[in-house]
Amino acid sequence: MLRLRRLIVFCVVTVCVITGASFWALQQSGADASVVLDRPPRSEAKLETLSGGITSAVNITRNADAGWLAQAAAQTGIPARALRAYVAAAGATNLASPGCGIGWNTVAAVGFVESRHGAYGGGSLDSAGQASGPVVGPSLDGNGFAAIADTDAGALDGDSRWDRAVGPMQFIPSTWELAGRDGNGDGTADPFNIDDAALSAAGYLCAHGRNLTTNNGWTQAVYSYNQSDTYLVQVRDQATAYAKLTGAIG
Repeated sequence: MLRLRRLIVFCVVTVCVITGASFWALQQSGADASVVLDRPPRSEAKLETLSGGITSAVNITRNADAGWLAQAAAQTGIPARALRAYVAAAGATNLASPGCGIGWNTVAAVGFVESRHGAYGGGSLDSAGQASGPVVGPSLDGNGFAAIADTDAGALDGDSRWDRAVGPMQFIPSTWELAGRDGNGDGTADPFNIDDAALSAAGYLCAHGRNLTTNNGWTQAVYSYNQSDTYLVQVRDQATAYAKLTGAIG
């Protein structure tokens, strides 16, 4: 049931950036975890309808106190270590870019669709947020994907001929070089560390002054990661599911 999809190539300013070279292309089965709970909606939660009937995801922001973190991890199935990174990434990015309004659930949805929170292939995150194994995507050799010649001498992806997307949030090496950030304060931006990868993804989604509380802002942010309507809907549904599962919306 696994299907390969063509990688989308697009340009940001003068630099060509490629994202979505990910395990999303390999995991079309079981990606939708939407659950509707019979709970009253909260006043700040609002679903908006895009052209074509697409509804943007609700963005949920909050502090990751220990009690909520344990409860939300159990409700959503997100590993607690990954959830903590998503909440922290959204919070730090909103402080740096107050007009963005990105929610932890949007960051988490991208993490799920890209690599099942770093668990694709049976992997996991350790207590430091490090992926237990090399979360590396398929070779971008032009066979079902765009052909992207190696840009990092194989340093991140182990492939000295072609680039591959790496880490829980699936950045290709050249994009990581531009967008990679140190999320855990150890002085190194590591795409295989969930703190670093989540903060980098949140910053990438909020780039260019996007306001993710609006239809257009949220849609353009997700499209910047992967210009695919199918991908957009998967991320939207997953982000909305996380909002429902944690009781943010009914």
